[in-house]
Amino acid sequence: MTARPLHLLLLLGCVLACRPNPPQARPTKARDPYARERAQMVREQLHARGIRNDAVLDAVRRVPRHLFVPPESQGQAYADHPLPIGFEQTISQPYIVGYMTEAARVSAGSRVLEIGTGSGYQAAVLAEIAGEVYSIEIVPELAERARALLAELGYRNVHVRAGDGYAGWREHAPFDAILVTAAPDHVPPALVEQLAVNGRMVIPVGTGEQEMRVITKTPAGVVEERTMDVRFVPLVRSDTTGP
Repeated sequence: MTARPLHLLLLLGCVLACRPNPPQARPTKARDPYARERAQMVREQLHARGIRNDAVLDAVRRVPRHLFVPPESQGQAYADHPLPIGFEQTISQPYIVGYMTEAARVSAGSRVLEIGTGSGYQAAVLAEIAGEVYSIEIVPELAERARALLAELGYRNVHVRAGDGYAGWREHAPFDAILVTAAPDHVPPALVEQLAVNGRMVIPVGTGEQEMRVITKTPAGVVEERTMDVRFVPLVRSDTTGP
């Protein structure tokens, strides 16, 4: 073996020792015990029911849903139903997450507002597609939990704050898409106002019986479509005296 000068060996040792740590990657199939369940969920619960947008299907396939539910519920994370996440709130059924994302026509570069961060799962799915996601959660504990988890998973384009979703997030309006993940008894006027022209809002509305509405703001006015019966937790607001 050819001998190397001592100063070169010392330099090589410094290079190896001082090399920065590689960035943390999101879960891969090799390290993700739920990858197969997640692929099956996308195939059987979303695609089989008519979700066809490839960007939406890929986003749901990538996001580790089991990390957004309580540890005791991880075995049910990919089942075809919502799950409780504490504070009388739930993580939506996977199909509903896919449906709302597709119906809102979220695309690369979209500025999206989410009302009702909850676990942060819907925000993560949106962040896989959109440019920037702004999410409001009225329960401070849920807002902080979601913010920490999204940051840990590397979602730098999601901005979470605790607050009343009825008022929207005016500083960052207008939004290309607005998704409301809990049901008010009427469509909040502030959200319609903050929707961009040609933007779409997907929102469940009702107190007993609820229906999903897709609202499009056109240059000529607002167009509202009622698409399906749904069941969401009520949208909580801090002040019930406003419109």
